[in-house]
Amino acid sequence: MNDKLIEIAGYTLHGQLGKGGMAEVFLATQNSLQRKVAIKVLSSSVDDEFSRRFINEGHVVASLHHASIVTIYDIDKLADGRHYLAMEFVAGGDLSQYKGQALDVERALSITRQIAEGLHVVHQQGLVHRDIKPANILFRKDGSVVITDFGVAKDLAIDSELTQFGVAVGSPAYSSPEQAQCQPLDQRTDIYSLGVLLLEMLTGTNDFRGPSYTQTVMNHVQMPVPQLPAHLAGYQALLGRMLAKDVNQRFASCRELLQSLALLQDDDLSVTQFSKAVPLVAAKNSAAPKVLAGLLGLILLVGGTFAGYKINLSRQVADYLAQAEVRLAEGKLQAPAQDNADYFFAQVLLLQPDSVAAQTGLQRVVAARAALSVKLGQLRMANMQLTVPPEDNALFYFQQALTLTPDNQPARNGLQQIAEVYLEQANAAYASREFTKALENLQAGLLAEPENPALLKLLSEHAAYVTRATRPVVARKAVPSAAKASRSTTTSQASTSQASKNQASKPVEESSNPVSRVWRHILSNGMD
Repeated sequence: MNDKLIEIAGYTLHGQLGKGGMAEVFLATQNSLQRKVAIKVLSSSVDDEFSRRFINEGHVVASLHHASIVTIYDIDKLADGRHYLAMEFVAGGDLSQYKGQALDVERALSITRQIAEGLHVVHQQGLVHRDIKPANILFRKDGSVVITDFGVAKDLAIDSELTQFGVAVGSPAYSSPEQAQCQPLDQRTDIYSLGVLLLEMLTGTNDFRGPSYTQTVMNHVQMPVPQLPAHLAGYQALLGRMLAKDVNQRFASCRELLQSLALLQDDDLSVTQFSKAVPLVAAKNSAAPKVLAGLLGLILLVGGTFAGYKINLSRQVADYLAQAEVRLAEGKLQAPAQDNADYFFAQVLLLQPDSVAAQTGLQRVVAARAALSVKLGQLRMANMQLTVPPEDNALFYFQQALTLTPDNQPARNGLQQIAEVYLEQANAAYASREFTKALENLQAGLLAEPENPALLKLLSEHAAYVTRATRPVVARKAVPSAAKASRSTTTSQASTSQASKNQASKPVEESSNPVSRVWRHILSNGMD
């Protein structure tokens, strides 16, 4: 058999472990360290794009270090140019070996927790796996979980060339609604796929799997979250959040998912301790008491699980509320991401939609945001940053406050002050005949107060005023009115009368004053 195997320098190949359309996997021994490895070799028929993704898988996985993530030992090429990955050999098979079986609850939760721990590391590196399914969940000999096959893993900082052309990646039976619809993905798509795995482990079936690819995809998009049997009712809330159609209703991160799993495992311990008392009920050997005892034990078990879950859920709610109050006091209203008052109050509402404390808390966050906007608006107002710079000016902050709280009187007062400043500037511009500047001030003022009557009046009169003020002056011939003509006639008559009087008195003056006659003669005719 060995003579048919390919040769890879530094390794002794023992046989083929599996083969797919694009690659085959061999069991080998790494000679330098004498350890068993699995070598994944690309098929010669793959294109350059798939080769690039294959190499990317090796680099991605090699950068991750966690017990639940497969270890990459080597990335290289064969003599014929094909790439290969040498990785940890995992001998315990994969999760698909349990297909159709309902696992023990404790085992199912343990597997889910280990996968979530590995994915948490993946997500912290800004990556998403995008193909969480039974065949990619392996087991070591000790039963520990290993996540493998990162061939379609993607860096969240880079747009996916697969989804942007409408090509869905991953396995349809485990794909999130957004993944099935070729929409942008984040870490919450992996949480959804893990939720499908948990459903399958708890019940032995995948309710989303349809008779065709199209039906399976539509089931993920439209089908409600499957309901667990009565004896698993305590896990329904957990499953519901993992499988929520709306990504915003899911766990925001694997860290949150792990917190909820820890609470459930605490539940299991308390239930186990409680159920030890159940056999004491069966005191007689008759069948009826035994049946009744069994039924009572089952009721107590289910009731205890549900009650315990409720208790721990209340603890988590209390913890979220406490963290929200601290962030609110610190002024961390919406930042940093997933560590602010708004976020923690919202998490409470996901767990308890009717929580009055969370609803009131969110209202307080909104009020605090509005108050902060008013304060910033007043500061910009004092610096006369009325409408500039963009999104950092008095107008912006006052309007933002009103958007948050429509009855915010300080914000309304601020907008009124802005309008008044622009009104004054418009009047000053008119006085100095700067008509373009006046119009700009009117328009800026109306941004703050669209119904300001003084600004609207000036704006409506602006064109006519500018026309009058800039009209050229034309010389006109004066036409005296009747009154002026009458006054002119009277004045003329008075002048004529006075002249006559002067003329009449003249001979008298001349004849009666010989000295005057002599001087007039001298002045008129000289000394001759």
